[in-house]
Amino acid sequence: MPRDIWFLLIPKFSMMGFLSAIEPLRVANRFRPDTYRWRVMGLDGGPVSASNGMSLNVDHGLQAPGHEDWVFIVAGFEPLAHYDAVLANWLRRASEAAMLGGIDTGSYLLAEAGLLNGYRATLHWEAIASFQERYPGLEVTQELFEIDRKRITSAGGTASIDLMLDLIAEAHGTELAVEVSEQFVYGRIRSPQDHQRLRIGQRYGLQNRKLIHVIGVMEQHTESPFSTAELARGVDITARQLERLFRLHLDETPSAFYLGLRLEKARQLLRQTDMSVLEISLACGFESSSYFSRCYRNRYDCSPSGDRLDQA
Repeated sequence: MPRDIWFLLIPKFSMMGFLSAIEPLRVANRFRPDTYRWRVMGLDGGPVSASNGMSLNVDHGLQAPGHEDWVFIVAGFEPLAHYDAVLANWLRRASEAAMLGGIDTGSYLLAEAGLLNGYRATLHWEAIASFQERYPGLEVTQELFEIDRKRITSAGGTASIDLMLDLIAEAHGTELAVEVSEQFVYGRIRSPQDHQRLRIGQRYGLQNRKLIHVIGVMEQHTESPFSTAELARGVDITARQLERLFRLHLDETPSAFYLGLRLEKARQLLRQTDMSVLEISLACGFESSSYFSRCYRNRYDCSPSGDRLDQA
């Protein structure tokens, strides 16, 4: 019997994440006909607009999945804008029968319904900070995808290809997954542990191991930032040596670079959460909202509240 897979599209969903999930199934059916069967749902059965402005017709409104079906929630920007009691109840009922998954920011809807409690989950890297602030009790990773018992989550984008190839290999063998991969001229099937983002060295064009390590520590500790001296001790050099490394390779001081990382996180939280400016300033390691606002204006030429209004 074919595997039945449902995709629920949330307005402003990621078209890339959705198509990257559908296409491996289509190609798998070329090599082994009737292996997969999929249907697409919308909240009301009408066309759904993606984040790129394209509109997609769906097969159904909300339908009850069968036992052993897979259901993927595909979201993108503003994933909770259409979350309500009707959707929450549908998700909880679906979880009793089907394997539930989230693509891109689809994890938000599963978490909001309480369906990720006790499960590992991932989502697009840009939304991880806001997700952790909203659901501090959940275990969230930066893996490309997570398969944890009856929950499947994916970072979206091309990570959906890797997720589906992994599921195809698990059910039908590696040979079929490789055949599907080669149809996409996909040079390597990535494991879940592959990073969503370019590694730090690639991102900043760095090879110095001490510098790469320090930047990694900075990225992981934005709420309670370390001093330059503390960062230097972590890689067994002096603060002056660390200053020289940053000046040589990045043309700025460690403190200025660290501040930039914290402000980038603050901007993500402003645009993706309803946290207050004070809450965001504390979450990004600023002792006062006035100092945070001053730093934010210096970097982005607008106030935090003004930036949020511009995105409304």
